Formats: sequence, structure tokens, C-alpha cells
Amino acid sequence: MRRFRLTLAGLVAAAVVAAGCTLPAFAPRADVEGEAAPPGTAPTWQSCPEVPKELVGRGAPGMRYECARIQVPRDWAGGSGATAGPGAGETFEIALIRIRSDKQRDRIGSLLVNPGGPGGSGVDTAVYLTFGEQFGGLPDTVLQRFDIVGFDPRGVTRSSPVECIPDADLDAAFGFDPDPASQESFDDFVALNKRIGQGCGDRYGDQLPLYGTEQAARDMDAIRAAVGDEKMTYLGYSYGTLLGATYAQLFPQRVRALVLDGAVNPRQGLIEGSESQARGFERAFDNFTRWCAANTDRCPIAPDARAAVTSALDKAKVSPVRSADGREATAGWVFYAIISSLYTETGWQQLARAINRLEEGNPDEVFRLADAYADRDEDGHYSNLFDANMAVNCADEEKRPSLERIRQLQSQWRGKYPLFGPALAVGLISCTEWPGGSDPYPTGRADGAPPILVVGTTGDPATPYEQTPALAEMLGVGRVLTWEGEGHTAYPQTACITEAVNAYLIDLTVPAEGKRCPAR
Repeated sequence: MRRFRLTLAGLVAAAVVAAGCTLPAFAPRADVEGEAAPPGTAPTWQSCPEVPKELVGRGAPGMRYECARIQVPRDWAGGSGATAGPGAGETFEIALIRIRSDKQRDRIGSLLVNPGGPGGSGVDTAVYLTFGEQFGGLPDTVLQRFDIVGFDPRGVTRSSPVECIPDADLDAAFGFDPDPASQESFDDFVALNKRIGQGCGDRYGDQLPLYGTEQAARDMDAIRAAVGDEKMTYLGYSYGTLLGATYAQLFPQRVRALVLDGAVNPRQGLIEGSESQARGFERAFDNFTRWCAANTDRCPIAPDARAAVTSALDKAKVSPVRSADGREATAGWVFYAIISSLYTETGWQQLARAINRLEEGNPDEVFRLADAYADRDEDGHYSNLFDANMAVNCADEEKRPSLERIRQLQSQWRGKYPLFGPALAVGLISCTEWPGGSDPYPTGRADGAPPILVVGTTGDPATPYEQTPALAEMLGVGRVLTWEGEGHTAYPQTACITEAVNAYLIDLTVPAEGKRCPAR
């Protein structure tokens, strides 16, 4: 499965924790009350301070929170009055939050935000981002010029959520051997994915293709109209770059400014995208091992971190360590702890500590990292993040590889990307066994749109840097901004990146061609 995964929500959450405010890595979801406005009508905004309170424990000082719902056609191709095709004449509800600073001046309009995933909550992310620079959120200069508007895309969290995968099946999937080498083990993983797919097909049937990216991008234009903006200003991370790029192709004349950070190359299919991630995570892991060798006082698994991690995975396959409550740290859970830690450079020390403690017989740190990635709470309950992730990823893909092809890739990628290749190959099974048709998004130019800022990080594991110039070139109006740093996404990590993006969002000043920002 291509899991581009969440971005800034986790980073801002960590920053708030460091500041002394209790906040889990992936916070519980507060509901957004209110009756949904019908298509084409203005929403009724209601004060909702309970949303940040349930997410973070409090609202950000000087910020006002308002929530609303709008209705959108389930199938934009059919429209609200059509009778042909799945979902024709029916609607989804889209949850919105609008956050305004008491210090707002010279208002430009709304800044719509999406954290990626697919499956990430834009409502949650908008809350996190409005805690300001001191917590790793948006700069005050941006908060004072825009309403920050977050939305949960169709199928996600509060917006007609897709919910069809039992917690037990998600536990089994995340805990499964990331490289099922024997045919029997491989077949067992296929059977698990078949069961998951069948359950979702039984529940949603021919509605499943309606959760694809193009439909969600059209929802974004309904949001633009609902908030009263003539043109779209948008900040999208990771998978959110694909949403933004799709919007730009569909509505180029309605673009004011789009920041696409952690770019996805829309022209990569499932296989190409998965191999790109395998390469990206392998490269990020190599950077981690070099950091370990140079920082032995902070890395307890130095000097050979790769050997330590590989040994931990091998041991977990045959004799997994048990936690105090009896939970087994299988190779799958160890693998996702590794994946989780590579999304930020600050996660490297956490990974080293987790592997060291696992060797000592304590898997708690492994579970903490892996559960943060999986969005699994202490009671073993999952959000609908991965239900939506699979629904969107598989709806987007017209060509799905055969099981025979996947088995070949597993072997080939084991040699090229030893830690991450096999898992990224067998992850393709999820869409191969997913029911329903597809609804591919466009992959062309955004002719007629103004310059679009495409931001890439050279050490990004989840959306490797090579995808950044590819997206910019595809759009035809893309301007690349490079951060020579580590981790997934760049804004607002350093002063150089922040200044360049702020100038673009506020003044529409496009960075110089080829602008690169140093890691520090």
C-alpha cells in the first residue's frame, strides 16, 4: 500500500507536547456539529471551541474557532440531479473548521490546508497549525493575513467516513511479517487482504470509486465557494500535493497560490510509487546510520545501527518480545516503528532508543512509535485513517499488479532495498485485492494557472525528492523550492524555507529559479 502518511499534524503535536500541553501523537477527533449546507449554498458557521479543547486541551491564544458542514455531490460527474452512475443524486457531508486570529489585518482570504495521508484530517491539522511558530505551526505573519480553513476530505474522520476494517484485521496487518518469504506466509497475507477487501466491498459496493482524488479536488472548489473566495489559496502536504495538483488542472483559472510540500509525482503508478518510497526510506535510513556513527553518545545502537536494526527484525520474526500486557512486538510492529521514526530527524534518536530497549526486553518504545504511525490508541482502537487510505489509493489506480508480479518484485526489491523493498512490494497486495472500479485523476498541465510553488526535501523518505521536479514539470507552471534537510516536508522548518513560502503566500512573490535552502 502506498502510505504517503500524515505530516505536519504529528510535528505540531510533538511541539505542543514539548511545551507542556498534553497531546497524543495523533489526537482524538472532536466532532463538528451543525446541519450541512446543501450544494451551492453558504454554510452556517458556529463557534466550536470544543474542537481544539478535545484535540489539544485548549484553544490557541487569540484564535477564534468556527465549524460548519457542507454537502457535495457524491459523484461530481453525475451532478446532484443525475440518475446515472453510483452515487448520482446523493451527497457526502464535508466537515470544515475556520480559524481566525484576533490580530487579523489586511485579510487576504482563506488558506485551505490538507495534511496528506490520504486519510489525514485537515480539521485537526488546522487546529495544530494555528498554535503559531513557538509550537512549530504557521508563522504569525500568515495567521494574521488569512483565515485558516481545514477540511476532512470525503471518507475521512468527520466527512462521511469510510469505516470497514476491523481493529483485529488492522492489528494483524501491521503485525504481519514485513517480508513474508515463504509461499505459505505470502498466501496468508493475501488472504488477510482479501478479507479486508471483501468486508469493505460488502459495505460500500460500487460507491468505493467515489472516494478518489479527483472527486475530493472538486469538493475543494465547493469549499472555496463556501468560504467566499474568488480564488484558491492552498497549503498541501504529502498526498495533499496530489490533491492540489489535481485542483490546479481542473480549475486553473481559480488558483491564487498553491504550496505543494512533499510532492507526489502523479504520473507514477502503484509499482513506480512504491519503489520510489522503498528507495526513499532506504536512503533516509542510511542517513540515520551515518548520524548514529557520528553521534555515539546519543545513539545507543552505534556504531553499526543497520546491523542492530536488522538483528532486531530477525529476532522479532522468531521470538518477539512481549510487553507487560502480553502484546507481542512482532517484526511487523518493529518495522513500522522504524518507518515512523524516519519521518522526522528528531525521530532518529527515538528509534535508536527503541531498538536498544527492545534488545533489553522492553518493547514499549517500539509500540509507541508504531502506534503513532498506525493511529492506534491505548485500547487497541484505530481511527479510520487506513480505511480511507486504502479507499482513496485504490480508487485512484486503474492498473493493479497481479500477485505473481508482486511476488517477483518482492524478491527483486529485497536485493535493491533490503530493509524496505519487500514490505513496499507486498503492500501492493492491498489494492490488488481491493474491490470496485477506479477513478483515475488527471496527469496533465495546469495551463492558465499562475506559478505554483512545489517544495521538496532532499532527505524525504515518504515522497522522495525526485518527485518534486517531476510534479513541477508536469504542471508546467511549477517552481521548485528545495530544502537540503531530513524528514518528510519542509515548511516551516527553517527560516529560509519559511521566508520564501511566506512571501509567496502573502505577496505572490515566487522564489528564484533553483532556490535551495540549507539544512540549518
